[in-house]
Amino acid sequence: MKRVLVGMAALAAAFGLVACSGGTAGSASGGGAVPAAASVSSSSSSAPTSSSAPATSSSPESTSAKPTPKPTPKPTPKPKTDPEPSDADVPCAAAAAASGTSACVDISAHRAWLLQDGKVIYGPVSMLPGRKGHATPTGTFHVLSKEKLHLSKQFDNAPMPNSVFFYPGDAFHTGSLKVYSHGCIHLSAASSLRFFTTLHIGDVVQVVA
Repeated sequence: MKRVLVGMAALAAAFGLVACSGGTAGSASGGGAVPAAASVSSSSSSAPTSSSAPATSSSPESTSAKPTPKPTPKPTPKPKTDPEPSDADVPCAAAAAASGTSACVDISAHRAWLLQDGKVIYGPVSMLPGRKGHATPTGTFHVLSKEKLHLSKQFDNAPMPNSVFFYPGDAFHTGSLKVYSHGCIHLSAASSLRFFTTLHIGDVVQVVA
């Protein structure tokens, strides 16, 4: 009887061990509890990594270029206009006393005027008289003739635009203001045109030295 009891006690103890381990005796697998003494150590070693990013070259901070100054616009040249008429210093008493249109020439000052009833209507303007040996005659004369484009037979048909003859062979006309004439009165193209259109045959022309 005692042997039976001892055997039953042994079976009961064996059954309790199996039930607690969650599987057959000696099995290490299963979802049972891990013994308290057991420890899980997991050590992972990895190669050290550099936390510093690769150096990048940074260009120096660009400074904004200074704005190019705008060129100052050149002032538009004013169109040339006729000189303001001036009665001052007109040395021609006869021309100033004449009625209608007349002309005054000052050889020494290289200036000329147009007058209307004694009042200056144009001038003074630049002129150039005859050279040495071919001096422009002085005195009071009258317009003899007018020719839009006279060709000088004496000087190889040299053109004399806007010719206004006031003495035989001598006239107001377009000519150089740097080269003296052979007795005529050289005027600029604009001035000679004004003399040509203003003066009439018979008008007084006074030339003073």
